[in-house]
Amino acid sequence: MRLLAAFVFAAMTAVPMGAAAQLKVMISGGFSGPFEKLVPIFEKEAGVKITTLSGASQGTGPQTIGAQLARGVPVDVVILSREGLTDLAAQNCIAAGTDADLARTPIGVAVKAGAPKPEVKSIEGFRKALLAANLVAVPGSTSGIFLMKEVFPRIGVEGKVKVEVTPRGAQAAQLVASGKADLGLLPVSEIVHAPGVEVAGVIADEIQLNQVFAAAVVEGSSQAEAGKRLIAFLTSAQAAPTISAGGMEPLTRR
Repeated sequence: MRLLAAFVFAAMTAVPMGAAAQLKVMISGGFSGPFEKLVPIFEKEAGVKITTLSGASQGTGPQTIGAQLARGVPVDVVILSREGLTDLAAQNCIAAGTDADLARTPIGVAVKAGAPKPEVKSIEGFRKALLAANLVAVPGSTSGIFLMKEVFPRIGVEGKVKVEVTPRGAQAAQLVASGKADLGLLPVSEIVHAPGVEVAGVIADEIQLNQVFAAAVVEGSSQAEAGKRLIAFLTSAQAAPTISAGGMEPLTRR
């Protein structure tokens, strides 16, 4: 009987009962601010442990989310721009029917904390601010691609502004915070989350990209059900106030 009791005890302790599910989430910068605050709430309520990885929504280089998935980095859920998610879906990286829009945020102009804030809401004001800057920092992902390919040619500043393209929005904000760049152009949700910078304003509606950030379960994930629970939480009314406080408009499911 003693031997039997010892065997049963060993079996029970070898595999903990009710162990928390493990979920790996890879996220781009735009939704990171709200996500960091929401993770502890979800972990506590759902009994799911989240490991957060980082990558750019789009662009080139080894640290884009697409590049990391392509080389086999294990991920269960991705959160990135809708444009980036569309790219992943075209590559059959996303489990069908699991995607959902979470929130949107406009492109804003970042200045160093305490620095004068130029008028950027009008197209002419934004154009003058760009031309007056010694260096403008933009991320090499969705918002930066849009600005460089669509906006700069349209407002007549292409080739007239010194631009540094950084791999991530956080690095663009760092250039502004350090004083190396006069302006940073990136999603408002990244500006409010970055230290040492402030939002000077958002750019004009006519040249604006209200960037939508979305989530989906990665094809082949062994934690698909936990991933769906996370996405449902991020689109819930419970998550909406935290998303709003992070400079984004929540796209709560009805």
